[in-house]
Amino acid sequence: TLLNCVSGLDDLSKGKVSVEGTDLAKMSDDQKSEFRAKRMGFIFQAYNLLPVLTAQENVELPLLLAGVSESEAHPLALDALKMVGLTEWKSHKPMELSGGQQQRVTIARALVNKPAIVWADEPTGNLDSENSQEIIKLLRSLNKQYGLTLVLVSHDQQIAQQTDRIVHMRNGVIEREVIPTAVAAA
Repeated sequence: TLLNCVSGLDDLSKGKVSVEGTDLAKMSDDQKSEFRAKRMGFIFQAYNLLPVLTAQENVELPLLLAGVSESEAHPLALDALKMVGLTEWKSHKPMELSGGQQQRVTIARALVNKPAIVWADEPTGNLDSENSQEIIKLLRSLNKQYGLTLVLVSHDQQIAQQTDRIVHMRNGVIEREVIPTAVAAA
């Protein structure tokens, strides 16, 4: 619910969400859809990859929906797959990929439009601990390398401890904010 509200997928009953100085409540549904397509990326726990498309085609999809031509989308999708270490898997469909590889395709798809912000909903929730650590390491690297703004929702305290900031919420209310010890010491 939180990510749906702050990304403009759901309307707020009260309050305000502003992304890059733009008040989402003042936008029409079509304007919000276009804004999300061009300025936001989404990483889902369930991957939400289209099973009939290859990894590369899944990554190209948001570009095509944003009006980018196929000839422009092709190299951009390959670059995004390269960022997540999956160029050799570009022609594989989701069912031919491991859970960790599918999540990397999801990350590439979220980053391909060079969004201002990426919303990650339990990005490690369907992964084993080894793949979870690889995904968090990748997200932290992309955050540092590209200045990526990433909002990650997780119920896993080990994952949360690897972020720059933890905001604890209960029943829709922020209880407290914490700077993880490992990050504070770095």
